[in-house]
Amino acid sequence: MAYFSETRRDLVDGVAREFTHLTPRGRRLVAIEGTDPARVARFADDLAVALDAQGQIAVRRSLGDVDEATLRAETIEPFRAGTLEGAGDPDTVLVVDGRRLLNEKVRGIWHFTVWVLAGDELPHAGVNVIVDATLESHPKRFFYDYCALPPSVGELR
Repeated sequence: MAYFSETRRDLVDGVAREFTHLTPRGRRLVAIEGTDPARVARFADDLAVALDAQGQIAVRRSLGDVDEATLRAETIEPFRAGTLEGAGDPDTVLVVDGRRLLNEKVRGIWHFTVWVLAGDELPHAGVNVIVDATLESHPKRFFYDYCALPPSVGELR
């Protein structure tokens, strides 16, 4: 993991355990997004390492800013078909980071989603886990009351 503090390791390991508890087998897709691409990529890298350490086959991709058609054609369809490099095993987890991965049109693709926030930004309202990584060496699980927010809050345009 990029930041080896015990706090970060514990949080990332916990997110990995939660994911594998909810979806223990099959070709699984995890999307990680936020407004700071470098911070998001580091969290995605750490999550893939944690999944590997927990006996999962994890494949990592940083996608950048993708549109729905490109995402589906170049990443999702090859992954599901087992032709994406490194993803031949039927129990592989694909961990991706990028922009617009959690937008309404593609939100249903993912088995598990994480929003990495920093500072005063609003989190995305339609994710499984929110991580406050304002202090990256000591991130915290962030819980937000979504009752008054539409699911598109935090959606990147």
